[in-house]
Amino acid sequence: MTDFTIHSAETAPEESRPLLETSQKTFGRIPGLHAVMAEAPALLEGYQQLHKLFAEKTSFDKDELTVVWQSINVEHECHYCVPAHTGIAKKMKVDDAITNALRDETPLPNDRLEALRSFTLATVRDRGNVDAAAVDAFLAAGFTKRQVLEVILGVSQKVMSNYTNHLAETPVDEPMKAFAWEKARKDAA
Repeated sequence: MTDFTIHSAETAPEESRPLLETSQKTFGRIPGLHAVMAEAPALLEGYQQLHKLFAEKTSFDKDELTVVWQSINVEHECHYCVPAHTGIAKKMKVDDAITNALRDETPLPNDRLEALRSFTLATVRDRGNVDAAAVDAFLAAGFTKRQVLEVILGVSQKVMSNYTNHLAETPVDEPMKAFAWEKARKDAA
């Protein structure tokens, strides 16, 4: 596998330095994902912007944001993002029952969140070619057409991070190591 640099503010390309400063201010540290993305300033900037838009400008609440993020992270088997979003969910005060169900791929505590997970996974698995029945089920669960499109924003953000972490084998950040995760294999007995 190709080695990717985990940049610091000193080693990052000049265009990435202000972006890493933003990460430092936001998280109190530079997350490993951002340190890797710094190699390509446009990727880091795009990721930061999509994250801000998805987290702050969509109509999803904290539980729903977590369902979208973690459903995608688990589906993509992202060794970095599942622990990171477990820690983020704890900071957001998301119920551990939601987080654990997402990590373990077990039923969520309510039908509405389960419908959101199902629609998000259909969007990912079918690469946006979601059939009308899946869209209708999502809308019947009380979601809106706006939220259909907002899921696409969440998928876009997570593709950037999950794929970067796969390629770079980004080490899990120290504060998130307590939330280490591996996908449960259904064939393991």
